[in-house]
Amino acid sequence: MLREEFINAKRIVIKLGTNVLRNADGEVAISRIYSFIEDMSKLVKQGKEVILVTSGAVGLGKKRLNLDSTAEDGVKQACAAIGQSKLMSFYESGFGIYDIPIAQILLTEDDFSLRYRYLSLRTTLNKILEFGVVPIINQNDTVSTIAMNPLMAGMKVNFADNDKLSALVASELDADLLILLSDINGLYTENPKTNPNAELIREVECVTDEIMALGTDASEGGRGGMRTKLEAAKLVTRFGGKVLIANGKIPYVINKIFEAEEIGTMFLPTSENLPDKKRWIGYATNIIGGLVVNEGAKKAILEQCSSLLPIGILNVVNDFNRGEVVSIMDENNVEFARGMVNYNSQECRKIVGSHSNNIEIILGYKNYDAVITRDNITGLL
Repeated sequence: MLREEFINAKRIVIKLGTNVLRNADGEVAISRIYSFIEDMSKLVKQGKEVILVTSGAVGLGKKRLNLDSTAEDGVKQACAAIGQSKLMSFYESGFGIYDIPIAQILLTEDDFSLRYRYLSLRTTLNKILEFGVVPIINQNDTVSTIAMNPLMAGMKVNFADNDKLSALVASELDADLLILLSDINGLYTENPKTNPNAELIREVECVTDEIMALGTDASEGGRGGMRTKLEAAKLVTRFGGKVLIANGKIPYVINKIFEAEEIGTMFLPTSENLPDKKRWIGYATNIIGGLVVNEGAKKAILEQCSSLLPIGILNVVNDFNRGEVVSIMDENNVEFARGMVNYNSQECRKIVGSHSNNIEIILGYKNYDAVITRDNITGLL
């Protein structure tokens, strides 16, 4: 795809990683932050809608308290609370120079996992953009309880870093383009920090297992890494959006991107155009329960887009309520899809392996022939 076509976007989500917001000494990179603001303001003045997802609050709080570590219980949350106001002060003063209003939005996992909150958030964000305001979004580390709640052990959380958060925001708002700015030039054939002969990949048509295998862990001070960026790219391209991973330390990188310079790695949209509800089922919910199915059921779901009938279920994992989203796993316990259940875990255990005609005999009632209907299943590529 030509760069000019790739950057042709009306609604843009830009994610700034921790390591592009600070310099080599760990101090705030003030001039770089203001260059980002200048570039984004230019886009807004051109009539584009810009949504900013920013890291940095924990790091700023940690620096303010002169701490070496945030490992102790509650310390990271405290640092986030202390650093968030400082972070917003930079954005408020910077965008204020260009007379562009901003809005602070702090999000937790439940803001996406609970569908009524997900839909409410989308309405609010769209209204903010309508007013010509730049939403500035961050993970609400101060009040997020997932990591500290023993009842949530084993839960598949919808996001644990701002890479995935930015992808969920882009998905929720049907953004045309997600730009992930970090301290690396893009996706390489190998890790460039360990192999100087690694080559930069300029364009990715599909985020396959082979592409995912190129992902690496987070750099010092960050929580993401290339793998989380690839996961973000997989989600956004599935609903028809475009993704660019680029080096945020390139001077005025955002401006250069929109001048069609060959910067970073482009991830092209697929033709799938996953509907909103299926995006939410597949990627935005927190998952704690699951259903193990036989090979026939797996094949029917993936190849024929079939519903999941009780006869194809082998086992029920953990407890869940009717209407919740659960993992759908094969006989090796590998998750390949997710779906919203029509029966709770107790009911599912009673009808495992049964024909649909026998559901009413076993339970005394029947809501659906299928445990999960086809419209409420999302396959995970």
